[in-house]
Amino acid sequence: MSKLILVLGATGAQGRAVVDSLLAPFEDGTPSPYTVRALSRDPENKHAQSLRERGIEVFKGDTSNLASVAAALDGVYGAWINIDGFTVGEQREIYAGIRIFELAKQTKSLRHYIWSSLDYNLKKGGYNQKYRCEHYDAKGRVAEWLAQQSSIVSDTDLSWSVITSGPYMEMLQIGLMGPVQRADGTFVFNSPIGDGHIPMIALADVGFFARYTFDHRVETSGKNLEIASEWVGWEHLVATFTKVTGQKAEYNRETLDPVAAEGGPGSTSWAENFTGWWNAFRDDVNKRDMDWIRKINPNGFTLERWMIENKYDGILYKNPVLKIVGDGKSLRKRRA
Repeated sequence: MSKLILVLGATGAQGRAVVDSLLAPFEDGTPSPYTVRALSRDPENKHAQSLRERGIEVFKGDTSNLASVAAALDGVYGAWINIDGFTVGEQREIYAGIRIFELAKQTKSLRHYIWSSLDYNLKKGGYNQKYRCEHYDAKGRVAEWLAQQSSIVSDTDLSWSVITSGPYMEMLQIGLMGPVQRADGTFVFNSPIGDGHIPMIALADVGFFARYTFDHRVETSGKNLEIASEWVGWEHLVATFTKVTGQKAEYNRETLDPVAAEGGPGSTSWAENFTGWWNAFRDDVNKRDMDWIRKINPNGFTLERWMIENKYDGILYKNPVLKIVGDGKSLRKRRA
């Protein structure tokens, strides 16, 4: 009998990768043991319709209506919970993250709960305000709270796991991380990251670890899996881009300056939020155990392989994956 997994955020970039991985057959062709239920605030949008065409159940609801989340949880074996912090803001995400786990504990069928997290920058940076980043810290605080809850692997109890990811390699297709092209054809990767690094991850590798965690309930019970595909510095990024594309490229070391967009993900502005984001990467606040990651996912992406397989050419916005971009809230296109 298949195990039904609720994917909250199934129509987003991460959610679609998770769904693909959960439904993929094993390497020997054996069918996946999982089926998927999606929760979408707009079950008529193109991504929800695409899920439905694959035979996936799509429930209408979101975290502003927790009764809809409870209804979607009913009858499932597992849950992948990823909340769009840019939509709901920091405070609402923290509340919803805690409350959804409480609802999960009340769901008789549920056995494995996975919280999709990001690094708790503020704590990892010694509570220095320069590392405060709302859409990271909100998820990290929920992960900290989950660590205080019991996680029991049995046929009658609920176990939990946390997967802490990071910026997608696919974000190289937008202006926040991608290059701009000068009139002479040179691709310029502008960044305030200095000599720091980003624990980048290909979306397909997020999907891999989602499937791995559901497949290995005992090993991942009560654990926070901090994942990445490669720990990327900008000199390496530029060198890899030139190696793959043959295009001339350079790294322009910027200072932090405001992000040209109105509003922000919560109580801070875009500029304040992404200043903390870049500060954490510049100072290597968020590290990864790449030896462990490669052991678990030996076929995971490298930056070079991702560029090759995705035919990456540095041209921005051809295939933007982030919902925030699709909703017209794109961050600035960086100057050449």
